[in-house]
Amino acid sequence: MVEQSLMSALENTPALQGFYGWTDTLKGVYYGPGSVVTALPKLLNTLGVKKALVVTGKSLQSKTDIVRKVEAILKQHDAYGATFFEIGEHSPIAGIRNGIKAFQENNCDVIVSVGGGSPIDASKAILYNIQQEVGGSTPRQIAIPTTLSAAEYTIGAGFTNDEGQKVGVGSLELAPAGVILDGELTLATPERLWLSTGMRALDHAVENLYRPLVSQPVKFLCYGAIKDLFKYLPESKANPTDVGVRQKLQLASWMSLWPMKQEKYSALGLSHSLGHKLGAKYGIPHGITSCLTLSPTVALQAEIASNEDQECLAEALFFLREPSTGSVEGDVRRLSTLINELVVSLGLQSSLVQYKVPKEDFNFIASAALGGQADSVRLEKVIQLLEGIYNPNKL
Repeated sequence: MVEQSLMSALENTPALQGFYGWTDTLKGVYYGPGSVVTALPKLLNTLGVKKALVVTGKSLQSKTDIVRKVEAILKQHDAYGATFFEIGEHSPIAGIRNGIKAFQENNCDVIVSVGGGSPIDASKAILYNIQQEVGGSTPRQIAIPTTLSAAEYTIGAGFTNDEGQKVGVGSLELAPAGVILDGELTLATPERLWLSTGMRALDHAVENLYRPLVSQPVKFLCYGAIKDLFKYLPESKANPTDVGVRQKLQLASWMSLWPMKQEKYSALGLSHSLGHKLGAKYGIPHGITSCLTLSPTVALQAEIASNEDQECLAEALFFLREPSTGSVEGDVRRLSTLINELVVSLGLQSSLVQYKVPKEDFNFIASAALGGQADSVRLEKVIQLLEGIYNPNKL
């Protein structure tokens, strides 16, 4: 009887049990200003690969010298195959198809992705489809991110299909085998993209506090990420050439979405799910969707989240050195307010009307974002959330 009571108690406290594993593919994360010069050859050697396809976006290829720096390192080690830069925002399927051709025609055995979430996710989709076509193990990716979106730490890839809908693939073999966080390579990233993807990282960290199946140690990494993102995003806006601050933000991004191998993966948090429904269809960058949806989503958790999830969110105030309001619900709402104030201070406030999202679509967007949780009460609350971020006069 005592044992049954103990097991029953444990089942009602999910924070006290679970599973954590590091992603199988990851051989190392190298970080530091200028680290790409030494880290890239080390990772090529560790993986035993011979020829790389560089996957990037058009802007990085044409407007900066970052891609040429990476190409030069690969050429010095006789590991350069080709560069593919037909990757657009939200990773359209046409670019993925052409990327597969470029990989195969140049006899490449590894991808070195350079840029934000789009080239990193597109690289996963390219490698996934190659594995499906030829069988065997999935070829590897070395990710060199220049934004803070943290796509380099996950096993999944989102891309836009022929119908304009965001879809995804996932496999334990898709997580990049190497990650290089070189703050110097982020200097050319446009300010709005840099700061908004920082808000995307904040979105990861905050939603991991109430998503199921996230281990307790990882939640504490998320608290650290929240603290550093609140501190260093404004500092980076004030002094965009400070490489040290940019490097700290890359580390915060890493903490926001720490690599995890799980026995079962939980659904996205509501802010992320709304972002996926809004992003590809209406042309809203992922970072901006987080600026729109994260604050009101956190406020909504004060109404609908479990007591345990509300307590996890409220605890973030301690790490932000903010006094408690005196109640858990009040603390969650205070966190929502602080997030909104951060968005405004970074100059990232926007609205759905700005991106021409029709109000008639709100029911569909809310239903799709909620998925299996779309009961009438929740559905109405999410529709109200969308109405709250629709009109710019309400910002």
